[in-house]
Amino acid sequence: MLLATIVSFAAPTVSCAQIRSALEIPEPLVSQPGDAVRGRVIVLSRQSGLCILCHSGPFPEERFQGNMAPDLGVSAQRLTASQLRARIVDASVFNPETIMPAYYRSSGLSRVAPGYAGKTLLTGQEIEDVVAFLVSLKP
Repeated sequence: MLLATIVSFAAPTVSCAQIRSALEIPEPLVSQPGDAVRGRVIVLSRQSGLCILCHSGPFPEERFQGNMAPDLGVSAQRLTASQLRARIVDASVFNPETIMPAYYRSSGLSRVAPGYAGKTLLTGQEIEDVVAFLVSLKP
């Protein structure tokens, strides 16, 4: 059931062949490798990624970090790139009650502003950039 959820809600660029199980998306969403520097900008942005509104992490220069979601440094240490990618694509597959948005899903959503209808919050490249950054947090 979870696998079907990822396949049906993920953007068209995520194919069944890319998804090994409901817990990971092993293949990158795009052909260009993720860039950790760009990923860091997205994670810390309060305009695009919005990650640190809920998450905290090893970002001492950021005075106001969230405390409603797991620390990104801890998540990066315990999850693989494939598992991180799957959670960013659509966290509701893992927890239907999550408040984390599905960053790479454009259908089956509720209360979507007209300007965002039919669009993903992040592009495949931006997700790969965020994954690259999170993986760079591993010791």
